[in-house]
Amino acid sequence: MKLRATLSKKCHYNMGEHSGVDYQDLRGEPPILDKFPKVSLLPLVFLIFYEVSGGPFGVEDSVKAAGPLLALLGFLIFPFIWSIPEALITAELGTMFPENGGYVVWVSSALGPYWGFQQGWMKWLSGVIDNALYPVLFLDYLKSAIPAFGGGLPRVIAVIVIIVGLTYMNYRGLTIVGWVAVLLGVFSLLPFLVMGLVAVPKLEPSRWFVVNLEHVDWGLYLNTLFWNLNYWDSISTLAGEVHNPKRTLPKALFYALLLVVLGYFFPLLVGTGAIELHQEMWSDGYFSEAAKLIAGVWLSWWVQGASAFSNMGMFIAEMSSDSYQLLGMAERGMLPEFFGKRSRYGTPLMGILFSATGVILLSWMSFQEIVAAENFLYCFGMILEFVAFIHLRIKYPKVPRPYKVPLGTIGSILMCIPPTALICVVLALASLKIMIISLAAVVIGLVLQPCLHYVDKKTWVRFSISTDLPDLLHVEDDNIGF
Repeated sequence: MKLRATLSKKCHYNMGEHSGVDYQDLRGEPPILDKFPKVSLLPLVFLIFYEVSGGPFGVEDSVKAAGPLLALLGFLIFPFIWSIPEALITAELGTMFPENGGYVVWVSSALGPYWGFQQGWMKWLSGVIDNALYPVLFLDYLKSAIPAFGGGLPRVIAVIVIIVGLTYMNYRGLTIVGWVAVLLGVFSLLPFLVMGLVAVPKLEPSRWFVVNLEHVDWGLYLNTLFWNLNYWDSISTLAGEVHNPKRTLPKALFYALLLVVLGYFFPLLVGTGAIELHQEMWSDGYFSEAAKLIAGVWLSWWVQGASAFSNMGMFIAEMSSDSYQLLGMAERGMLPEFFGKRSRYGTPLMGILFSATGVILLSWMSFQEIVAAENFLYCFGMILEFVAFIHLRIKYPKVPRPYKVPLGTIGSILMCIPPTALICVVLALASLKIMIISLAAVVIGLVLQPCLHYVDKKTWVRFSISTDLPDLLHVEDDNIGF
């Protein structure tokens, strides 16, 4: 009876109404998180939007790599292969485990804490690498107006100032980040709606069907699609900060999916159909030039400003995800307890500092290197997620799932096959340099977890006692009494 009561209380926190796990409650102490506001539906939609997309900035390379037709088809077909399965898995497992840490908790519950740590290490590192890209993109869009940002000391100073300023915003609170994301999202998408209206008389549909399969750069094409349409699972790492995540998270993922796909496809449709094709010019930042050719300098400046603000939104959303992931791992006893320390605004203090430091250290990489490296690490993490999703479906079918992907076990397995095949292709297309760097990072994670376990055993650093609590999924669900 005592074990049943403990598990029932654990179930209440992991599966029930509570939107954030506070392990102090399980020790009989008063909750400390209720005073911090939770994220509602609209800010959550735009946080997901910025975790995944942020608008069409960065999709230009798909036209350069494969031409208009394949670029347009890619952003229509690829979501069915990758984005929708990933979003569905996130909705099911994110509502099944509505706590900070997200995919780390999923993999830990399915495969054990060792592989949960590896998932956390690879996903956090890929997120930090990804976040190092946004100051680079920000300055790339502004360097045409301010040439000093093209290189040298001014560029270095600008990168550091941007990172420090946006990091402080994350420190001030997740709800602030969420509503800022809403405002930035509206401002970033609006110029493309205007561009579409102005471009109507100039559209020539024949331009959309240009393709030359003999000159397709498949590596650049697939990496661009993959980078612009992944990271749907990132929002799970802060599920504990969401208001009523059982209902809010699936809705937010659905609305964000529509917003992301339209936010890519419509600007590409306008840009490739309204101006004469110069395929080699379609690279990072070309949408501002397209806006100039379609409507004039005024719209070009607006697009550049929208890009700058979009990169701000992507940075703060990604940092929120990365930092709350570290907090969740600390609550699970995978990292030292000080990673679970919150600021007076309820934000993960050490998680933010570590994530910002990683971004600064990785900002030297080029755009293509950043995209390839984070894609490589992200692929390893997604394989573990797919395995955890299927494992939990097979081994614990009776555990409550507030949202359940409307497919049986066989259907779930079939759903995971196309994205897994895509992962294999992306990994195979990586350069030798990226493979070596990424595999070295993976090896560090394999060694780091035993080292942290040894430190915990020697009590050199304090770890959370939550590791001593029984894990709901480590007990046969037939004995829990649902």
